Amino acid sequence: MYEYAIAWEWLAFAARWFHVITAIAWIGSSFYFIALDLGLVKRPHLPPGAYGEEWQVHGGGFYHIQKYLVAPAQMPEHLTWFKYESYFTWISGFLMLCIVYYGGADLFLIDRHVLDISPSVAILISLGSLALGWVVYDLLCKSPLGRNTWGLMAVLYIVLVFMAWGYTQLFTGRAAFLHLGAFTATIMSANVFMIIIPNQKIVVADLIAGRVPDPKYGQVAKQRSLHNNYLTLPVIFFMLSNHYPLSFGTQFSWVIAALVFLMGVTIRHWFNTTHARKGRPTWTWIVTVILFILIMWLSTVPKLLTGETDAAAVAPAFQQFAGDPHFPAVKQLVSTRCSMCHAAEPVYEGIVWPPNGVMLENDAEIAAHAREIYIQAGRSHAMPPGNITDITPDERKLLVAWFESAVEGKKQ
Repeated sequence: MYEYAIAWEWLAFAARWFHVITAIAWIGSSFYFIALDLGLVKRPHLPPGAYGEEWQVHGGGFYHIQKYLVAPAQMPEHLTWFKYESYFTWISGFLMLCIVYYGGADLFLIDRHVLDISPSVAILISLGSLALGWVVYDLLCKSPLGRNTWGLMAVLYIVLVFMAWGYTQLFTGRAAFLHLGAFTATIMSANVFMIIIPNQKIVVADLIAGRVPDPKYGQVAKQRSLHNNYLTLPVIFFMLSNHYPLSFGTQFSWVIAALVFLMGVTIRHWFNTTHARKGRPTWTWIVTVILFILIMWLSTVPKLLTGETDAAAVAPAFQQFAGDPHFPAVKQLVSTRCSMCHAAEPVYEGIVWPPNGVMLENDAEIAAHAREIYIQAGRSHAMPPGNITDITPDERKLLVAWFESAVEGKKQ
């Protein structure tokens, strides 16, 4: 049974690595094409139908790129489609959601002081919110409001802020931010899968059949691509936030999320304007810094980190691990080697908040984090960092024996 915990940990690591690889590919190609599109130059010698061109140098060679708003008169034999990066980024992200938050719903997804629900109900709410998000977004884009690009984006911002608040009323602080990222990423990936690629295929099919493609397909795809452009950086922030409890662990976390979306706009505006050769609006960085300082202030008001599962709420884990004969010795060990950092008020110099919001000050908290203690300090030497509290090999063996004994005891 304890081998399962190790295998699960490695599965989570593999899924995370896969997600990072695909995300780099998707975001990299997206940023490149946005910069390319904004940097296109119209010149007299362009062939019929060409909108603009760009000369680039990279890797010792020169590239001459031309863009057609609809399509060239004749299609080339081979077209390179940029779509699988988006698909696999979403698939790998959803896999991580299943492994970490659905597989560990009692600890990572549900905060019974926020909403007392079962893991199955929490998972259904999670899945439903992601699906509903795309439906609402797509309907807004196809409504009359969709013809007003900036008006539409303002309404979408309100929707995102509402979801930020809503998730904090449903899940733990960490899960709320993760779901806000997944909510946004689902919209982005669905844009590619449901709108951008199908529209491009319609244009290609019309050209092959000798028909003149309707320019509306390109215009719609362009609008969805613009949305993806401004949503990318906030999604990255939310995906990284689970490592930084100060971002999600306050009662104002939904306000922090709202400001993060604004920072995504200001940063992307600087890059977009620069790539379009329209100057370098340094004011955007000033605004971004001000917003970030405001976020830092909000993260400490109040100072008590919230949004994490109360360890005492995880009754089965408490009974299983606190009832093991090894527990008294383990409790003493954790109090000596771990609680100087993993406490409501850490005493280790330079540590202001408990790392990752994990506190190990009482029986319930130690029992609730038994698996993490086993993986981080028993089976591996990840904790304490640099072994700063001089935990011994025999003490690590005790942690291993405690976890494995408790798991084996449950099986009997």
